[in-house]
Amino acid sequence: MGHHRGGKQDRPLVPDGDHIGKQAADGGTISLLPSKEQQLVSSRTSSFKELKCVPSCAPIHGEFDGMDVKGAIVVCSSDRAEDFALTAQNVEQAGGSGLIFAQYTTDTISSTVDYCSGIACVIVDAYISRRICQYTRDSSSPQAKIEPSSTVTGKKVLAPKVASFSSRGPLTDYPDFIKPDIAAPGANILAAVGDSYATMSGTSMATPHVAGIVALLKALHSDWSPAAIKSAIITTAHITDERGMPISAEGLPRKVADPFDYGGGNINPGGAAHPGLIYDIEPQDYNKFFRCAIIKKGPSTLAICNNTAMLPAYNLNMSSISVPDLRGPITVTRTVTNVGEVHSMYHVVVQSPAGVKMEVCPPVLVFDDANKVRKYDVKLSPMWNLQGDYTFGSVTWQNDRQAVRIPVAARITIQDFYAGVA
Repeated sequence: MGHHRGGKQDRPLVPDGDHIGKQAADGGTISLLPSKEQQLVSSRTSSFKELKCVPSCAPIHGEFDGMDVKGAIVVCSSDRAEDFALTAQNVEQAGGSGLIFAQYTTDTISSTVDYCSGIACVIVDAYISRRICQYTRDSSSPQAKIEPSSTVTGKKVLAPKVASFSSRGPLTDYPDFIKPDIAAPGANILAAVGDSYATMSGTSMATPHVAGIVALLKALHSDWSPAAIKSAIITTAHITDERGMPISAEGLPRKVADPFDYGGGNINPGGAAHPGLIYDIEPQDYNKFFRCAIIKKGPSTLAICNNTAMLPAYNLNMSSISVPDLRGPITVTRTVTNVGEVHSMYHVVVQSPAGVKMEVCPPVLVFDDANKVRKYDVKLSPMWNLQGDYTFGSVTWQNDRQAVRIPVAARITIQDFYAGVA
């Protein structure tokens, strides 16, 4: 199916309360320890302990920057979520009783069962960390306690958003294709592991979601090709959160996500089941754009090679358009197949990439019994004589029931030496 990116979904978190003087700050943790072990760990921080804010997460000779943390709850900050595991190990080895770990670039909650078997751990954001550390500076005897975790329901977090660990586009080997294809849930995924449970994060957690949706789509539409299924997933994806705001992307800095973060958007299984239009690709079509293509016919597998000049890859009938080398006006052709209501009409909505004039012809597509397949042209013209980076837009075919959207990426080029492809 292509590239899948890890995203975050709206679901309850498991926060602990960190009592700072007479204030309480919420953090996140997921602890899957057996109940007896959990009670033992919780008992170590259920009463107020000395609170120490350390400038570095790495201890030197068993101490954190000359600070003895034995028996204390340690506050430590890092802009790398992967530092959490090592920090928890360092605090435990130094004799600390608890860890409050602050991170900026992501709010992914790591499973404390993997890293905090002997201490209580809470993850907070950078703002909460600054409040806690300010308290330690203002107080002559700063103390805190970490209460047992509890599940919060009825409160929502901003979701979905693209996780920090997701790799981004463009696709350097084939920049005529947008990478990734789609985003799917991949952060803090709770699932059965052996006789217990674990939470994991990564694109390897997102891919099974997509694979399951593909299986359901194939069962629903047994005659659809892989390209048709991929098209249905990409063209119906969401690019806004449940509040109608643009999906955000974690990183340094955080930003509004674009097709190089999520491809078509966040996967929408219900919409993919009834996409209205699909961008299908015949197996032999790949041979027009690549030197060789492997085609399976019945029990046989054939390798067909093309000895003629290959066409620009952006003309392959993908459910996206990427033009990495826009020097002058070009025309890209796309073909759509109606899989919705037999008699239907779609109007185009064009969102041009910044600095690019984008025109679609014809602006209306009409389908009936005799016309299930239609072609349209997308003309892209640079508006500036200026070397640029990628900008993004979209082509959406819509009526009162459907909206079939494909992302568009374009980069104006005037000099070959400019290394802006990656």
